[in-house]
Parts: sequence; C-alpha cells; structure tokens
Amino acid sequence: MSSSFISDVASKVHSMVAGEKDRKVADLDTVTQSVSPNDRITSDFGVKMGNVDEWLRVASAENTGPMLLEDSFSRERIHRFDHERIPERVVHARGAGAFGNFRLFESAEDLTTAGVLTDTSRETPVFVRFSTVQGSRGSADTVRDARGFAVKFYTQEGNWDIVGNNIPVFFIQDAIKFPDIIHAVKPEPHNEVPQGQSAHNNFWDFVFMHTEATHMYMWTMSDRGIPRSYRMMQGFGVNTFVLVNAKGERHFVKFHWTPELGVHSLVWDEALKLAGQDPDFHRKDLYEAIENGAYPKWKFGIQVIPESKEHDFEFDILDATKLWPEDLVPVRCIGELELNRNVDEYFPQTEQVAFCTAHMVPGIAHSDDPLLQGRSFSYFDTQLSRLGINWQELPINRPVCPVMNFNRDGQGRHTITKGQVNYWPNRFEARPPATAPEGAYPEPPLNVQGVKARTKSAKFREHYNQAQLFYNSLSEPEKNHLAAAFSFELDHCEDPVVYERMSERLADIDLGLAQTVAEMVGGSKPEKQTRANHGEKASNLSQLEFPSAKPTIASRRIAIIIADGFDNTAYGVVKAAIQAAGALSFTIGPRRSEIFPANASKKPGSGVQPDHHLEGMRSTMFDAIFVPGGAESIKTLAKSGRALHWVREAFGHLKAIGGTGEAIELFKLALALPDLTISAADRAVESYGVVTLSEVSPNSLKESVTIAKEGVGFLEKFFFQISQHRNFDRELAGLNSQVAY
Repeated sequence: MSSSFISDVASKVHSMVAGEKDRKVADLDTVTQSVSPNDRITSDFGVKMGNVDEWLRVASAENTGPMLLEDSFSRERIHRFDHERIPERVVHARGAGAFGNFRLFESAEDLTTAGVLTDTSRETPVFVRFSTVQGSRGSADTVRDARGFAVKFYTQEGNWDIVGNNIPVFFIQDAIKFPDIIHAVKPEPHNEVPQGQSAHNNFWDFVFMHTEATHMYMWTMSDRGIPRSYRMMQGFGVNTFVLVNAKGERHFVKFHWTPELGVHSLVWDEALKLAGQDPDFHRKDLYEAIENGAYPKWKFGIQVIPESKEHDFEFDILDATKLWPEDLVPVRCIGELELNRNVDEYFPQTEQVAFCTAHMVPGIAHSDDPLLQGRSFSYFDTQLSRLGINWQELPINRPVCPVMNFNRDGQGRHTITKGQVNYWPNRFEARPPATAPEGAYPEPPLNVQGVKARTKSAKFREHYNQAQLFYNSLSEPEKNHLAAAFSFELDHCEDPVVYERMSERLADIDLGLAQTVAEMVGGSKPEKQTRANHGEKASNLSQLEFPSAKPTIASRRIAIIIADGFDNTAYGVVKAAIQAAGALSFTIGPRRSEIFPANASKKPGSGVQPDHHLEGMRSTMFDAIFVPGGAESIKTLAKSGRALHWVREAFGHLKAIGGTGEAIELFKLALALPDLTISAADRAVESYGVVTLSEVSPNSLKESVTIAKEGVGFLEKFFFQISQHRNFDRELAGLNSQVAY
C-alpha cells in the first residue's frame, strides 16, 4: 500500500473528525501546549529543574564565589534568551494576526478550476496578518502609512496567499525599484529619523523624481492612510493575477476585500495622539473585537478581464500603479472572510507566518505584471534570511494537505521521511510527479512575443490620469483632509527644494490643492494648472461610498463619563442598550475606585466601579461619549479641566456625543457654540452629531433600540450618529475648529 494512499486516507479521516474549516486549528493543536499549575519546569532536553533563580556556584554561608560553567541548565536559559530575536521584516515589521474561515457564496467555475473558488460546500481555514509598512516592530499602529492585508488560505490543494494592502495600487511598477522606494521611505540613513512615517525629505524627494508614485501617494495622503481599525479597511491584492478554467481559458483578475462594518478612518489629530497614548491601538482593537464575539467580516470580490480584452483600456492592466475603475470592470462578490480566533502566542504565529505571492493553487496563476513577478522572487528570498530554508515547515506556514517531495535537510528540518531513495526517477517508482487528472499545477501554453530589453509597454509611461481620477472622486471632507495631510508632511521637510517641487507637482493634479498646500508649507504658489484635469470621476474610490451594510454600533467603544451623584437610571439604561446593540461600554470617572449615584448611600459596594479614570484614558480611544445627568456629578465634571477636554476633543474629532439631564450644562460650558442646538425639554435633539435630552422621563429611554436615521428617541438618534462614525457636517460648518482640543 503506497504512502500517498495512507496519507490521503489519514487526511480524509482527520477532515471528517475536525471538519474542513477546523483543519488548521487541529494541525496547530499538535504543537500547542498550555501552562498549568500541575506543570513542572524542564530543560529543553526534558529534565526537570529544581531551581531557576540561582546559578550553580561555589558558595558558603559567608561567601559568594564564582559561577560554574558546568551548570548546563543556567547556560541553556541564557543561550535561549540571547537568541530569541530573529531579523524583523524589512517592511511590514509591525503586525497583528488572527485565524478565521473563508466561505464561497458563488462558484467561479466559469473562470477557474481552483477548488477554493469553485466549491461552495467548503469552509477554508485562513490566517490573516495586518501590518504597517514603514515602521519597525516597535513603531506605533496609527501612523500615516499603507496597511498590509495578507491572507493565507490553507486549501485542500495547498496554500494560497493573497499578499495585499488596504490600497489598490503601489508606488512602483517594476520590482527592481523596491530597494529605492523602501530606502527612501525608511528613516534617513544619517540619523535614523523619522520612525514610522513618510514626513521627511528623502521620501518626498524620491516620489517627486519617480513620477509613477503619484497615484499611490494621493491614496496614502487620503484618509485611507489612517484607518480607524483593521476591521474597517478594504483589502486589495494590488497585482494582476490570472484565473484559468477547465477549458484552459485565461482571465486577468484583481482581488478585493470589503469590510462588513464599512470603511472608516481616524482624523489626523486623533491618529497623532493615539500614537503616543496607545501605540497598540489597532492590535488591541482587533483582539478585543474577536474576544467579544464581534467577528470581523469582509466580502470577497473579483474583477475579471478576458485575455482577449487585455489591450482595450487606456491604461495597461498589468501596471500596479493603476486600478481598474469599477465603472469599467465591476466587482463580482463571490465569498466572505470571517476572523473568529485570536492567536495563542504572537511569535510562533503572527511573527513567524510567512507569505509569498508565488503560493498559488491550480487554477490561479501569474500574469506578466512586472511588480508581481519580482515580488514572487523577493518574498521567497526574504524568508530565507528571517526563518531559514525550512520556513514552510513551521506550524503556522505548513499546509493542511500532504506535502510529499524529495527536498531534504537544511537548518530547522522537521519532517522525517522513511525510505531508501530521495530522488526521482527511482527504481521503486516512489512519489512520481502528479498527472493533470491527479491535480498537477497546470502551465497552460502562452504565446510571448517581443525583444529582450529593459523596458515596458508605452501605457506604463502615463502617471497622472488616475491620480486625478482619485482626487476628483473624493468627497469635500476627504479633499480637505488630503490637503491637510500634504501640508503636514511637507512642513516636516526642511529642504526647500523638496517642498517647493512638491508644491509645483500637485498642480499636475489640481490647482486648488496645489495652491492650498503651497501656501501652508511656504512653497511657491502655482498660478496655473500644469496638466489639464480631465474632470472624470469613478465609483467606489471615496470611502464614504462604503458605509456598513446596515446602521450598526456593533463593536464600537463608547465611554460613559460619571462622577459622584450621577443619574443612575440614565446610566443603567444607556449602558444596557449599548451592550444589547453589541457595542462595548466603558465607565470613566474622576477615579477608578467606586463612584456613587445620586441619592444613594456611599457604603462600599453600593456604587459603580469605573473601568478607567479620566487621566488614564482619553477620548481618542473611544468612538463616542455619553454623559448622564445628575446635578452633583455635572458640578464635579464642570470643574475638571480634563472632563471638559474629553468633551471638546471628542467634538473636535467629529465623534457622536450624547448627554441627558444636567449634562447639557456641561456641553454648553465645554463647547459654547451658538450654532449648536441643545434640547430644552422632553424632546431629544440632534445637532451636528451632539444628541441631547433635557428632561428624562421613565419612557424616554429604552434598552431595545432600532437604529435608523429617522429615529425620534434619544437612543435612536444617538446610536445612529455613532453608526455614522463621524459627523462631517460639523467639520464643513467649521464648528470643530472653533473648539480648543
């Protein structure tokens, strides 16, 4: 009986026991251990250790003498500690990961033979790693940067990796420019500054000189560069791939992930502050959501172009600095990704996971995209320096299907292969290559014509049309944010040559944008548009076109601010309603010890234990704030500069703010804006995202809330404002800039 037959049977039995979607979890369980009080510390070679506090040495009651080298236990502990670190990734060093499943709703059998994209009965286990690009492992989460969105599918036919970003295009067209763009965006070589950001001379010098980067930096300067959460950003495969069907027909394809929660971002002041206040904000956010059962989901879509129509567009469809406008090539949604399990240990899972664009299963193939072809070489190469030649045998990286070949040895080899031969062909006819019916990876014939030269097609030389298309398609608030982002970045460039040039370059995109930025950064103000703007727009480039599927506050973080004497009825009902809606409530007080409600004794145990105090947290860490009334509570909060700052900062960051009863007086004091309408009776009022109710009655608050724009009750209005993420009308009216925060 052949070993492959035995392996296949074992695999099928395992699949029936564990279930297809849990195959990777079961695989990892074989190398997973838990820590328990019943355990006893051992050495790496399994011998129990009785003392891990003192090195073996010569000593007496009076004297401490020299340590002994014969103490192999102590030497092992130091040896292991000294070698805990591996080289961090050159890019995408800082990341967060989670496990989940991929489900297919609609078969793409018309396009591909890949089982993961044709078999609707499967649930394919996945591991996803999100990351920043520029910064080191110790940098902050909320810097302005592209974000990595890498998905490893553990399919029945082998691993398939989509190694993408939250932006559909890239800075360069050809992989040969990778060293230059990364050197330029990384900290400058003479002083190793700045960390985790592009606001410096070298980056802006390079992208000015290298005009194919124009489209990409328009995206990174937009709100896409500062996502609210990994759970609220799109993902894109970036490169152009090929799907091959059973007839051998080829279609070019791009891959899309669209979040169920909608696409949302931070505001820049908030991102800056969070980088210092909570540098792990995005990592904690992902972990918290999954732990609380608010599993992130994304729709999976494909854009497809038949091979016969490759040259039908004004841009080259193989150019990674260009997207395929959805008005020309619609996205076909065929599946869903859900993340539902956090990692058990960061290093062996999130840090050691290794992706490669060359990891494809039958039915998915390379195109001639020059960036993709170079990435497939580069990603293999970088894993060798980080993890060694056997990196694909690490538990997080190994497939769930059998791996059978004659690769042998090398550092860190795990697999033990029995038998007398380690080559093909051999006299036993053991492990021959697979045939096409057995699932061999196909290589359909492809006619290639041209001359050997260092060049690309003529369409690759156009670098501005889609940068203009992107800018034209943005909403007014997004355009304002983009201008502010350029103004911040170029203000950090000390070399006048750099900010002067970039002020001029922006006139190739939009004259108004160029003039605004030039005036802010001290560059020469362009007088005319240097390249005519075609005026065209495209669908689904503005992130405001991606709200959540339905209004929801699920997984949102809402701070409830109280002090002694607070209205316990309003507090209790609102907190219960928040939790019933799937959001997370956090009580914030002047101190972390008990806070006592109005008209209650101050006997220990009769109050509310806050989750945090006002100085320990900031409004930046929450999506909305609610302040219940209570005369004594509001009197205390009104005398607290920090409490007033919480309200002002949340207002400045365009967040939903809710208040009942006497809390209205706190809002009037903190905001003092005549254009803001406040409730004066028993009717809830919403004004620029501030929702108030002056007179609270037993019927004015209820725990069960239907979230709708036309809601009339306090909680209906408040929850709807939270579901919208930001109130941009507040910004367009200039109200947020009138408040100091």
